Amino acid sequence: MSDHHARLLWQRDPAEPFVDQRYSRRHSWHFDGGAVVPGSSSPSVVRLPFSDPSAVDPEEALVASASSCHLLWFLSLAADAGWRVDSYEDEAVGHMGRDERGRAAITRIVLRPRVRFAGDAAPDAEVVAQLHHAAHDACFIANSLRSEIVCEPRA
Repeated sequence: MSDHHARLLWQRDPAEPFVDQRYSRRHSWHFDGGAVVPGSSSPSVVRLPFSDPSAVDPEEALVASASSCHLLWFLSLAADAGWRVDSYEDEAVGHMGRDERGRAAITRIVLRPRVRFAGDAAPDAEVVAQLHHAAHDACFIANSLRSEIVCEPRA
């Protein structure tokens, strides 16, 4: 089908000894369209000042990816059905817990979308629920979260 790329960069500050775990986790994500996003560990995982709360942490990025994918499918399906969407807002939450192997993991992502339709001819709640169900079934991210992750170190 297609490949999607992300380039991550991290550089140690020469003043940080590193081996004592006292180093900055701040790094940057670079995407093919030119966007650069500051990344860091979550302050709930690595204490300040070694994490950066103003940057996006991997857990937040996973939740945002699932929410964004659902949004994009919902909008497409609504448009195909002839419903005009004026706004869509989601306050998604990822819950960290232990998976079936006892490892720390995002064990649940809850999407809380609020959709506003144009005019007086909005779909009823059942139609909206069907659109959300179809968007969830089509979402690449929701369908990928059990995918294999392979590490191929380069010299």
